[in-house]
Amino acid sequence: MTYPIQKTDAEWQALLREKGAEPGAFEVTRHAATERPFTGKYEGHWADGSYRCICCGAKLFDSETKFDAGCGWPSFWRAVPGAIREIEDRSHGMLRTETVCAQCGAHLGHVFPDGPGPTGLRYCMNSASLDFDPPAP
Repeated sequence: MTYPIQKTDAEWQALLREKGAEPGAFEVTRHAATERPFTGKYEGHWADGSYRCICCGAKLFDSETKFDAGCGWPSFWRAVPGAIREIEDRSHGMLRTETVCAQCGAHLGHVFPDGPGPTGLRYCMNSASLDFDPPAP
């Protein structure tokens, strides 16, 4: 799949270093790794603002859609329309729906049909794939 924003691995690594991304952010975002549950900086983060793609800065989620799913990863019940692309994931002997940034293809996590209303969805994201943007003063 191609995405509007394209970079080499070296360019992504340099960009993530510049942004002070979490260790492992390159492996998570560019190679679909998963951080351990309950270890990411946004799992227990409840401030108002927006969650963005750590790679390209695209807005992915609003804080009012975040909820405590108890799964160990930041969870949201709705994504910003058009911000995320869903891909069938048959890795690890199961069928899941992978979520990637629609702008740069960064792996974000997975979406499951067991979330709260009104959508019934649980976007289970890796903190390492996210950046937080507080509201403007």
